[in-house]
Amino acid sequence: MQAADPPATDLWHDWLLGRRLGHDAALEQVVRAKVERYVERLLDAAALAPGQRIADIGCGEGVVAWRAFERVGPTLSALLADVSAPLLEHARARAEALGLAGRCRFLQCPADELGAVGDASLDLVTTRAALAYVADKPRALREFLRVLAPGGRLSMAEPVFRDDALTALALRQRAGAAGADAFIGLLQRWKAAQFPDSEAAIAASPIANYSERDLFAFAQAAGFEAVHLELHIDLRPAETRSWAAFLATSPHPWAPTLGQVMAERFSEAERALFEQVMRPAVEAGRTETVDRVAYLSARKPGA
Repeated sequence: MQAADPPATDLWHDWLLGRRLGHDAALEQVVRAKVERYVERLLDAAALAPGQRIADIGCGEGVVAWRAFERVGPTLSALLADVSAPLLEHARARAEALGLAGRCRFLQCPADELGAVGDASLDLVTTRAALAYVADKPRALREFLRVLAPGGRLSMAEPVFRDDALTALALRQRAGAAGADAFIGLLQRWKAAQFPDSEAAIAASPIANYSERDLFAFAQAAGFEAVHLELHIDLRPAETRSWAAFLATSPHPWAPTLGQVMAERFSEAERALFEQVMRPAVEAGRTETVDRVAYLSARKPGA
């Protein structure tokens, strides 16, 4: 029986190539430039060298692998792993276009289940915005250690969403207070649709129930040495002044867009009030965004 073709899209593919970019060409340029900066920092800590066997876990489009090849040349061999079959097909097509298909292997699997990867078979493991969505992060880090050869390196760049969830929790408490402003209630509903907003929900959420210190502790407990972590927090103007793009974006794959929230959770009068307040601020560039990214590097003990 012939294997079924992979689906054309899924949650991860739809977000990475659509909702993350607001389906807007100008916003896409800004987002991709930001991602390039993340990738450069990640690879700066990776100690890349010609001839290495590397794996990008949660590879998405494959941007980490493609940049690694650009840095050290085609002597690398790369494993690109992701839970999303459509994203792996997208990465495979890109590898062929770049003439790198013969140097790449593609594997559909979650980050904490690398059973198809042999023990001590890799020199470098990377993740970028992948471990954040894994429920069992300690298990994933133990898997990373297992597949690395002695002396092999781990380099990660992971978003830290805990403060976003705590903000949603604070908004919930503020919106429930006596005399709360009507707009605050709408703001709370928006944020609660995208991030957990109760202590119980935060504790149960893979994207919110850990901090950068937990990532450090997980790597240490897994058995890595020379663990180093830097938390980068950057306050920037929002990435778009387009109201349409602002409505069409979401902060992570599990979050609905603002446009979806307004359509599904606001009345017509509430939508009008929210747009009356928010749209001028967005279009005038008065809104801001905070990026929190943990860069972690470590080494497997051994020669």
